[in-house]
Amino acid sequence: QVQLVESGGRLVQTGGSLKLSCAASDRTFSTYSMGWFRQAPGKEREIVALINWSGSRIYYADSVNGRFTVSRDNAKNTGYLQMNSLKPEDTAVYYCAADRSKWHSTDYFYWGQGTQVTVSS
Repeated sequence: QVQLVESGGRLVQTGGSLKLSCAASDRTFSTYSMGWFRQAPGKEREIVALINWSGSRIYYADSVNGRFTVSRDNAKNTGYLQMNSLKPEDTAVYYCAADRSKWHSTDYFYWGQGTQVTVSS
C-alpha cells in the first residue's frame, strides 16, 4: 500500500511559479509510474504530466507543455511538478498518483489527497 501526500499548492499571481511535491510512503513508489492530474470546479479530472519509474519517459498535456516540468527523486520517494508562467486557467486541485502498470490514464491506483493551486489574474 502506497500513500501519497502532495504539498506546495497556494495562491499565486499570473506569471508566477510553484513547485508541487508528492511524498510517497513506500519504496515501491520507485517502481511505479507517477502522474500529476488536476481537477477544476465543474470539470473532469485531467492528466497534467506523467513520468515513468526511471524518468526516461515523460508526457505533458498540451496545455502545460513548455511551462511545467515533472521529475522524481526515487531515493527520496518523492515526485515533483515545477510550474512556471502560471495562468488563471491552471487553477485547480492538483493530485499526484502512482500505478504499477498504467500510463496515459486517469485510472491510476494510488492517489494523494490533492493540493489547491489558485492563480489570480
